[in-house]
Amino acid sequence: MRIRPALTCSLFLVVVFISGAAASNLDNRRTPVVRAAQKAGPAVVNIFTEEAPRGNQNPFRNFFGDSFFKRFFGNVPNRRESARRSLGSGVIINPKGYILTNEHVIAQAVRIQVTLLDDREYEAQLIGADARSDLAVIKIDPEAPLPYVPMGRSDDLMIGETVIAIGNPFGLHHTVTQGIISALHRTVRANRQQVYSDFIQVDASINPGNSGGPLLNINGSLIGINTAIYQDAEGIGFAIPIDNARRIVNDLIEYGTVRRGWLGVTVQDITPDLARYFKLEKFAGVLITRLVPKGPASTGGLRQGDVITSIGDHQVINKSDYFQALSSYTIDDTVQLGIVRNGSRSSLRIRLAGIPPSYAREFAYQWLGIEVQQVSPAVQRNYRLFAEEGVVITKVLPNGPCGQVGIQPGDVIRRVNRDTIRTQEDYEKAVMEAGKLSSVVLLVQRGRSGYYVTLEP
Repeated sequence: MRIRPALTCSLFLVVVFISGAAASNLDNRRTPVVRAAQKAGPAVVNIFTEEAPRGNQNPFRNFFGDSFFKRFFGNVPNRRESARRSLGSGVIINPKGYILTNEHVIAQAVRIQVTLLDDREYEAQLIGADARSDLAVIKIDPEAPLPYVPMGRSDDLMIGETVIAIGNPFGLHHTVTQGIISALHRTVRANRQQVYSDFIQVDASINPGNSGGPLLNINGSLIGINTAIYQDAEGIGFAIPIDNARRIVNDLIEYGTVRRGWLGVTVQDITPDLARYFKLEKFAGVLITRLVPKGPASTGGLRQGDVITSIGDHQVINKSDYFQALSSYTIDDTVQLGIVRNGSRSSLRIRLAGIPPSYAREFAYQWLGIEVQQVSPAVQRNYRLFAEEGVVITKVLPNGPCGQVGIQPGDVIRRVNRDTIRTQEDYEKAVMEAGKLSSVVLLVQRGRSGYYVTLEP
């Protein structure tokens, strides 16, 4: 049958109208959340890790408990267990294949595999990881530039604004959830020793496997890295602000490690009596008790007796807040400090520096109240040591932190937090790193026995 030209034209117009209506309907349904998910989705990856087989159990684990041991020393290999695979998420932050994720996602990994949205798989290499900030950078080598999400900003976040999380919860690839920012600058205590601060709290659904994935604002900008959940609660998740992550990431990519900035002061918590003496409205902040000569603080205008009340936009309540807030700044960063001096509030901008190697021994003595010497055959004979590695304590200040818990000359330090101590250099480096925290855990050997000591100098 032959169709008349007028009828043909009418059918064509009907088809065009239906197609146009369908397209218009899609446009109406493409909300900001949809656009943000479409924009960032291709840059979100699934991370699989293969961990080393576990060896014999450490005898200290049974005494102190598994959770304590894991918090400070991670998983110790056990030959009785085969290699394990875990998964998490990550976000591509550079078209060359740099991927930002959580340190705990790739910790202990001997092999890292990455799967893209289009199911392409790549072997990834570790560029750098930092346990203190729980951030890591890995890299894949793509054949062509990859879609990526540039790092946005988190200094202008608003409580109540819409946020989007993308990740791989329970292995369900590229799951998108939506929520709001519930709070800012949250401090979360992981255990008695470990405190994380300055988190973004969100009510978007975050589950195991989301770790390391992006938190986005309504424009699809990367504002945080999803990190933690409360296992016993619903609608409470936490993300690392991207402004904090940016400083860490730059160091990880360039140096493979984080070169944390040093202020060059010793501080203590404010007590009610000190608050009255220094004319503080409330007992919050940290009191500067000592400045290192020619250090960043002394040359930048800080004085003994000043009270630090804020670092950047983070309020400082106690030493834990102080160390956590300062830990996201690296060498040559300029930090703005809020201070109280003689009852008056002011602010100073100070450029942070690296810790001089020559200061390490002095700092260890001032901070822990001990002097040490590297274990050698002669030292072994002198102190009748069973240990062949580590540093032996040669002097203890009776009223110092170590002296107060019963550490004695002849004890050997084998670990400082997560760091194994084999040489004097290991010890000095580990103590300087630990000095940026509010507490330190030492593994001490006395004779054939070992014990852990937690100090809050």
